[in-house]
Amino acid sequence: MTSSTESGRLSPRHDLESAGRRVVWHGVLLFLLGLVGGLFVYSMANPRMGLTMHVGTLLNATFLIAIGAAWGTVTLSARAERAAFWLLVVSSYGGSLGLLLAAVLGTRDATPLHGAAQSAAAWQEALVTLVLTANGIAIMLGCIMVLRGLGRGPRGA
Repeated sequence: MTSSTESGRLSPRHDLESAGRRVVWHGVLLFLLGLVGGLFVYSMANPRMGLTMHVGTLLNATFLIAIGAAWGTVTLSARAERAAFWLLVVSSYGGSLGLLLAAVLGTRDATPLHGAAQSAAAWQEALVTLVLTANGIAIMLGCIMVLRGLGRGPRGA
């Protein structure tokens, strides 16, 4: 049984299942990366921030897995669905990268509760702040889009 149409393109249902599977795949990969990162927490300039990176990455990964599992219930246009997909996936990796940078560089400005005792170089502080802020905004936008899609009726109704 195939999900293709006569033109050789995939049916909308197959595209939807494929997108959900891809979100789950990225979630599992990110989960693995978070576990591996956890092995190196005490090698980082700020181990407390390293632990935050480890837990934050696992949380982002679990979020992606959950969203991917529910992807079939999100009703968005094809364009909005692609945007939500990329906002969520890229910002999950990017947020994890920002936390890793904060742990490795020993920054504190963007993460004062778990930041290092002293500030890092100004460019390092600015880099971590930029990465965390941009990815934080992106994941919030992706969540708003998914919430909007969940608030609509079922697909094809």
